[in-house]
Amino acid sequence: MQTKGSKEQHKERHKKILVAPSVLSADFSRLGEEVRAICDAECDYVHIDVMDGHFVPNLTMGPMIVKSIAEASSKPLDIHLMVKNVPFFVELFAPLKPAFMSVHIEEVQHLHRTIWQIKDLGIKAGVVLNPHTNEQDLEYILPDIDLVLLMSVNPGFGGQSFIPSSLKKLKNLKQLRDKLNPNCLLEIDGGVSDKNIMDLKNAGIDMVVAGSYIFGSNDYRQAILSLR
Repeated sequence: MQTKGSKEQHKERHKKILVAPSVLSADFSRLGEEVRAICDAECDYVHIDVMDGHFVPNLTMGPMIVKSIAEASSKPLDIHLMVKNVPFFVELFAPLKPAFMSVHIEEVQHLHRTIWQIKDLGIKAGVVLNPHTNEQDLEYILPDIDLVLLMSVNPGFGGQSFIPSSLKKLKNLKQLRDKLNPNCLLEIDGGVSDKNIMDLKNAGIDMVVAGSYIFGSNDYRQAILSLR
């Protein structure tokens, strides 16, 4: 006889996970082709990492490149802002109409205001937690947001190893989410692969970001399928 806990774990294990390949790991010399390839391979979203060289020690793509990605993509965009001066970047990327736009709790001084700035633009709003940030810090903003993005590596560069303590953090966050806002999606970014996807499913993940695992494979469709 299955207990309530074992039934819930079985349900988590068999739900479909949303997959958002991170184009940070794509071949930028043929970026449009890469974006079309992951869309043809049935990804759910295209994940965009916007870095300004100040909040994180890397500089990635501006609105012109992201506009080109949006034009090549048949899937909605999932934009992750790793920047200072967040309200400026929200307005800069809003015309591209992403499905999600996520900002770091560590950077935004007036988080509630920024979340509603995003939502008032017709975009679903997410909050990002760095590996060291306590998930309990989300308690008073969680009812207002559509997505929480957990960083399971230190942000700034692709190809890093998964931080194991992220699993405990995800389990704690799921309990908080289920209590305060069951419709909020839980997403994780960093070191995701077929080696840890089952652990992530069991911990309650809804959506995964994967860069080097997908773009480093010989078969994008199979790599995406292995994360479902």
